Amino acid sequence: MNPRRRSPGSARSAHAHAFSDAPDLRRRGLWLVLAFLAMATAVFGRLVQVQVIQGKSLAHAAAQSHTSSITLHATRGVILDRNGRVLVSTVQVFDVFADPALVAAADRSQVAGIVAPILQTSSAQILRALNQPNQFDYLAKGVSQDVNDKLQALGLSGIGTIPSQENVYEPSPVPGDSFAANLLGFVNAQGAGQYGLEGYYNSILSGVNGHESTLTDVNGNAIVLGQQQKVAAENGDNLQLALDSQVQYSAELALANGVISSKSTSGTLMIMDTKTGAIDAWAQYPSYNANNYFASANLADFRDLAVTQPYEPGSIMKVITFAGGLNHNAFTPSTVINERQQRIDGYLIHDWDRRSHGNVTMQWVLDDSLNNGAIDAQKMEGQNAFYNNLLAFGIGAPTGIDLAGEASVPLRPESSWNDLRYAEASFGQGLVTTPVEMLAAVNAVANGGVWVQPHVVDAVVNPNTGKTTPFVPVTRRVISATAANTLAHMMVGVVNDPGGEGKRARIPGYSMEIAGKTGTAQVALPNGGGYGPNVVASFVGFLPATNPQFTMMVILNNPQVNAGNRFGSILAAPIWKQMAEMMIDDWRIEP
Repeated sequence: MNPRRRSPGSARSAHAHAFSDAPDLRRRGLWLVLAFLAMATAVFGRLVQVQVIQGKSLAHAAAQSHTSSITLHATRGVILDRNGRVLVSTVQVFDVFADPALVAAADRSQVAGIVAPILQTSSAQILRALNQPNQFDYLAKGVSQDVNDKLQALGLSGIGTIPSQENVYEPSPVPGDSFAANLLGFVNAQGAGQYGLEGYYNSILSGVNGHESTLTDVNGNAIVLGQQQKVAAENGDNLQLALDSQVQYSAELALANGVISSKSTSGTLMIMDTKTGAIDAWAQYPSYNANNYFASANLADFRDLAVTQPYEPGSIMKVITFAGGLNHNAFTPSTVINERQQRIDGYLIHDWDRRSHGNVTMQWVLDDSLNNGAIDAQKMEGQNAFYNNLLAFGIGAPTGIDLAGEASVPLRPESSWNDLRYAEASFGQGLVTTPVEMLAAVNAVANGGVWVQPHVVDAVVNPNTGKTTPFVPVTRRVISATAANTLAHMMVGVVNDPGGEGKRARIPGYSMEIAGKTGTAQVALPNGGGYGPNVVASFVGFLPATNPQFTMMVILNNPQVNAGNRFGSILAAPIWKQMAEMMIDDWRIEP
């Protein structure tokens, strides 16, 4: 037998073994292909996520890690009075910053020890900033030129300064205050205007900051030959006011003395150009120092009471009541009524002297400021016409004056008014306005029946181009010129007639040229508890009556003198007279 010969069984076995290995190899190959496909899919998905979905944010983050950005401050616009006198200016100061990436860790304690005394702060505070994991951190803001010079002389790597501005406000004649503080407002530490003109015109005054970005390497070191990207700042515009600084100076003194002598909690004095609505003077007491606003003990002093504090105006509202009646031909100055106390909806309405006056003319009703006579005027006009007349004069609506924070309390819907509400409204109780609302309303009478929007800024001026954009006030006719002229003559009687309530506003030589009206309003108790002992004493008037140059209003809140003297005719009218005499001389107003 051939020893190399295999048996049939063994051959079959070898063949069967070889055939059985094929399916296993194929499966392995298939799994290998699938594994590579899965890996490729994962890699491709990650690429899509990184490049497409996260591409912008990652690119931004990468750019941030290689750039250092510095703000380039815009120069804030200045505020000038009508004659070009600078009321709010800016001085150059400097913001101190650190770039910790440019200060070696081993040197930071030494650098902090050098910088801290110059900035008058602790070295620990400087060191904390230098140990921050960022590339920019402020160390101080608003330092002087002297401090800047000292830092520059040191030549410390990673310590720099950025030019900035700080607002400077002129002093008031009232010790401790700045000039026209409540009108102007102030700029806070973040560079944002607050209150008054600074708040209202902040975006126009502040301009637009720029920035400068410097490329750095991965270690935070500045690349000397790296490209610098710079967006220049756009400086703010200037504001040209109608404010007369000489009149404003006198107004602040006169009002402060009036508030102090009457022991009032506060006071407001407003003067506007009768024809244009431009504000000539705007005083408040107590006030504050805008250069040192953060030290003010009373935050309420920042508020401008003329635009933010609604109040019941009292008898000054009788001007508006009479305007509507005259415009509807409901009565004339010589119309005679039987003026007496009357009970309405269960309430007895008194006059200021708590008696009835019998047959009197409507002229005398205004002269002697009789509440029940005003109610009769409202009744003769008619309730619907009276309500619409209030709306026409802007009662319950903002005037649109260009000062931050103007408030208004809308009139209640006419459908909710009852006889008592109409009666009280006719003499200025039971409804609220702001002082500037009342000033604008009375000014419409002085302006021949045309309401004009009060405004502080006469024009916005671009300091680079000289382009001037004037303020164009809104105007509307509210009563006829005939009705306005008749009422102006009646208001002259309030001051000039024997026994008229406005006699303390008389000025020798101008006996027939001063038109005025007194006001004494009771102050409501909180929570609807009726009226308390406090009052708001006021006087409003214009001059010359035949061709008014200005309309002025004086308000004293809560005077604490003898109760028998807490009247607008006694307390506010003399302040009005003092200011009017000054303006007659300063503006050379002839009778």
